[in-house]
Amino acid sequence: MPLMKQVRLVITGRVQGVFYRAAVCDAAKGFDVTGYVKNLSDGTVEVVAEGEEEELKRFAEACFINDGPRMAQSAEKEFTDIDKREHTGFSVAY
Repeated sequence: MPLMKQVRLVITGRVQGVFYRAAVCDAAKGFDVTGYVKNLSDGTVEVVAEGEEEELKRFAEACFINDGPRMAQSAEKEFTDIDKREHTGFSVAY
């Protein structure tokens, strides 16, 4: 069984109020990932996703480069090893 990972992305730029969270949820449907996306109080958006490393890398690229709004400026990525998935689907967290 492949090693499971979790990635945490923090997306900066104009990413709140532009349907970015909905775009991330739509993108997640095309990948074998679970997790959530939510707005943070500092105006950034946090994405936490779990899955196999290569799948997470492709998902992270889709979140920022392919499906993200043009106003997104940067993405901080942090990968962590996990024993098993904590989430069963992908959703917007509040």
